[in-house]
Amino acid sequence: MAVRVHAFTDDALGEHDGVAIAELIRRGELSAAEVAKAARERATRVNPELNALVVDMDTPLVSADRDALLYGVPTYVKDNTDVAGLPTQHGSAAWRAQAAKAHGPFTKQFLSTGMTVLGKTTLPEFGLNATTEFADAAPTHNPWATGFSSGASSGGSAAMVAAGVVPIAHGNDGGGSIRIPAACCGLVGLKPTRGRHIDGPQARSMPINLISEGVLTRTVRDSATYFAAAERFWRNPALPPVGLVEGPAQRRLRIGVLTEPITGAPLDPQVRAVHDDTVALLESLGHEVRPIAYPVDRGFADDFATYWAMLAYLLGLTGKFTLDRTFDPARLDPFTRGLAARFRGTALRAPAVLYRLSRLRHAYAASFRDIELVVSPVLASLTPPLGYLSPDQPFDEVFDRLLNYVTYTPLANVTGAPALSLPMGASADGLPIGMMFSAAHGDERTLLELAYSLEAARPFRRIQQ
Repeated sequence: MAVRVHAFTDDALGEHDGVAIAELIRRGELSAAEVAKAARERATRVNPELNALVVDMDTPLVSADRDALLYGVPTYVKDNTDVAGLPTQHGSAAWRAQAAKAHGPFTKQFLSTGMTVLGKTTLPEFGLNATTEFADAAPTHNPWATGFSSGASSGGSAAMVAAGVVPIAHGNDGGGSIRIPAACCGLVGLKPTRGRHIDGPQARSMPINLISEGVLTRTVRDSATYFAAAERFWRNPALPPVGLVEGPAQRRLRIGVLTEPITGAPLDPQVRAVHDDTVALLESLGHEVRPIAYPVDRGFADDFATYWAMLAYLLGLTGKFTLDRTFDPARLDPFTRGLAARFRGTALRAPAVLYRLSRLRHAYAASFRDIELVVSPVLASLTPPLGYLSPDQPFDEVFDRLLNYVTYTPLANVTGAPALSLPMGASADGLPIGMMFSAAHGDERTLLELAYSLEAARPFRRIQQ
């Protein structure tokens, strides 16, 4: 029987989203301190069942900027991002991280939004897996059904938000790592355009930068407000501003529909049913919806798999220099080591793979000449039970399962485009099913406007009901 876990109760947080909490603090009806206290008490109650926290700070990191849009809203940072005074372990047992001496570049932008940091959340080793599970430690559990995956790699943040511990938490996305846990945990997860926010060190070191920073939330307005707040600190002049999106637009959109996975894997019938229902909802809202072809062919999946494996290989090769002298590649988990070994067998293909992947941005941009958005599933199958994608399972089995599971999400990472996961339905067992909406480069605004209209037309399910 599925066990559902949540922390919602009659305390300072109540059932409020982040925007409501910030407004109550501005009006003096709540204080940042009592909200942080309530969130920490919630975490104490549910984290033993969810295992989503790496570090719970003794003293929360409170913003000094009372004018920030999200001042006082409690949050967590994913444990692949430096917060001064806390170690950054990247979900790995290959070394023991020391406390960071300073905030990372993106952390400063994240903190500028006014939120109160309570600690750090779990991720699988270096974010290379699509489930937050470990070879040598207990997994992170999905609050909607604790026997199932919370997704990854921002799985700990997703679990804390879905369970009601905090309304918003940090995530980053290098292959689906915001959108996948959002889909698994019934959340809003917007992967921004590459360069929308300040890059962290991992992104800057990649041959092709796959990583975008962002958040997971329970409401569209929390995501929209976060983007506006982060933009106050720094805005990329090469991208159009997002601004504060406060509701749906009146315009009707031309929306392309992608249904079948590019890998040729079967689409789960329950996912297909939610996808079809979402397309029908879009049509009922007056949007022009039509099937389109992928801007890439089947070879894209093979190229991405090679690049994914190359990142694991480079990690093992350079960890002593980029992380810590105590880094031992032999202590990486079996899945990471398997990825690295796979790359060694295909290394000669790497230059051609990098060339092809680096050019896909142009083909993707061209595909938006006649449409504004694309709708597809986030994942090709239902959220898997814990163990199905575990890093201690045979590598070849897990690798094949992952390729067929995350078939839709990597294109946005390679091309740098924005993409959004919304909780548009549920399985027969009550597990959330997410749909993905993708846009042209720099057009997060259209994604958020559509998300507002979908949230209003089909209010997102609540775990506490």
